[in-house]
Parts: sequence; structure tokens; C-alpha cells
Amino acid sequence: MNLLREHLTFDNARMEVLAEDSSDGSGKNLYMKGIFVQGGVKNANQRVYPVDEISQAVETINKQLKEGYSVLGELDHPDDLKINLDRVCHMITDMWMDGPNGFGKLKILPTPMGQLVKTMLQSGVKLGVSSRGSGNVNESSGHVSDFEIVTVDIVAQPSAPNAYPKPVYEGLMNMRNGHRVIEMAKDANANQRVQKYLAEEVKRLIKDLKI
Repeated sequence: MNLLREHLTFDNARMEVLAEDSSDGSGKNLYMKGIFVQGGVKNANQRVYPVDEISQAVETINKQLKEGYSVLGELDHPDDLKINLDRVCHMITDMWMDGPNGFGKLKILPTPMGQLVKTMLQSGVKLGVSSRGSGNVNESSGHVSDFEIVTVDIVAQPSAPNAYPKPVYEGLMNMRNGHRVIEMAKDANANQRVQKYLAEEVKRLIKDLKI
């Protein structure tokens, strides 16, 4: 089985950013909705995901959600299938098939990484998504079999066609005051001054990474 990661830009994923009232009346939650996995076409990685493979993978995710399992996703794309809780920024709330593609909806969480994503989206940054899963790939045709989605991560869009998405998390950790920004993000929900500081630092990160 191979680790499979497939990236879609904000536009290619037909992504929508939605603000919806929370069920407990505490405010609004932020969501992203769009294509999570493309089916039936050869993608930038020269792989083809048959529609029936995507449909089964989507069905498995929805079964997990119905059973109360939380499908968490990260900011950026780690090199394995493990979920790193310190980098979690959202949870998948629903997936469905629409034509050949697997669509989904994810909810931005009030974690430090979630606060960074929220600030970037509110600043007009177009973030993409990266499905992360496993499967077998036919070397000659590129067709994927035994496909399983583990999660969908949020990534920065590449600066040029076919380029690799820029790693936001690594960029943040390498910038001056990066660790402080993460610590401040923990309190951003409750403090307007912290929110302002976080927005300024994230805008600086956006400028440095050219995203």
C-alpha cells in the first residue's frame, strides 16, 4: 500500500468558505466546502482514481462519522498517515459523491492551527486541500485500487502550476516569533487584542511565503 496525497487548489476544488451559526448559539463557525478527491481523470501526479474507488472511500468516511468517530485534518501535509494533534485545524463533517468527484465539508476548529487558518481565510487567502490516504497504484496505467481516505488536510496553494504547495506550518515555525504566534493563537477567541496581533503576524507570514 502506498501513501497517496492529492492536492487541489482553492479554485480547482470549487471551494466555498461558509460562516454558519453554531448549534449552541455561541457565534458562527467557519466551514470550507468543495471537491476533496477528483475521480475518473489523470491528475497532476499521473494517477487515476476510479469513481467506484472514491465512492467506497467516501462511504467509509461517512460510516465513521455516523458512528461518532471524529475525522480530523491538519494544516499542511505530513509524510505519513498519522494525525498529529498539535497540527489539527479542522474536522470533516460530511462527504458525498457528485458526479465522479468526492465532495466534502470541513469545520475549522478553535485550535491554534485552526485560528491561523481562520485568520488566513478572513484575510482573503485562497487555501487548497490535500487528500491523504492509502492505496495501490498500477505502474503502467496509474489507476488506483484499494483506495482509503484517512483525512483531508488544508494546504497553501502553490505559487505556480504543478508546483508543490508551500508548507505554512514550517514557514510559521521558521519565522521570527513563530512559536509565540502559536501560543497567542490559543487565546485568540477570547481576546480582541490577541486577534489583532495574530492577524498582523499571519499577514506577515502570507507576505513572506507569497501565498
